[in-house]
Amino acid sequence: MVVFAVPAEVAVILLDIEGTTTPITYVKDTLFPYIRDNVKEYLRMHWEEEECQQDISLLRKQAEEDSNLDGFVPIPLETGNGEHEVEQVIQAVVDNVHWQMSLDRKTTALKQLQGHMWRAAYTTGHMKGEFFQDVVPAIRKWREAGMKVYIYSSGSVEAQKLLFGYSTEEANAAEEADMHVAVVVRPGNAGLTDDEKSYYSLITSFNELFLPSST
Repeated sequence: MVVFAVPAEVAVILLDIEGTTTPITYVKDTLFPYIRDNVKEYLRMHWEEEECQQDISLLRKQAEEDSNLDGFVPIPLETGNGEHEVEQVIQAVVDNVHWQMSLDRKTTALKQLQGHMWRAAYTTGHMKGEFFQDVVPAIRKWREAGMKVYIYSSGSVEAQKLLFGYSTEEANAAEEADMHVAVVVRPGNAGLTDDEKSYYSLITSFNELFLPSST
């Protein structure tokens, strides 16, 4: 087993999500499809709530900024003309969300709605998080050793969105910030070049991180 010795001065473990703590397939096959398949029902159920209206206002503002893009979907304002108009606006929001997702956009407006939808799905038991088997035991061990564990995600803070794809650019940025870097090689992750394999410390499990305190 390859072992990466964590330097004694390290007090914080900073983890990526997609492809590191969570399989890429979970994001691709569970999280994204849930949004596409359930956004209309979610909007209908939560339409009168302030949080939902704030999400729609943010999406509407984003749509205005996107008006010069091919295929953009405008979101009309409500005029108070009854349920039929509400359904028209809801459909416009659905179409806009689907359009943004088809382009793999990561706008704040889209991420905020996604985060609120995932929160609702988790709290109602419609969806469960998925982690590699070594993740939870490793985090417990690190915390017992007095280390702080943080997650870095490109998604909203609330959702801790599992959309941050594996990339060596993240490792580069961490190294430039004077962090000690280990790249976790997981099933389904993008392949590394020979140069990357020789340059970075590679592990295949958090079990391969050796803490000085565990001696």
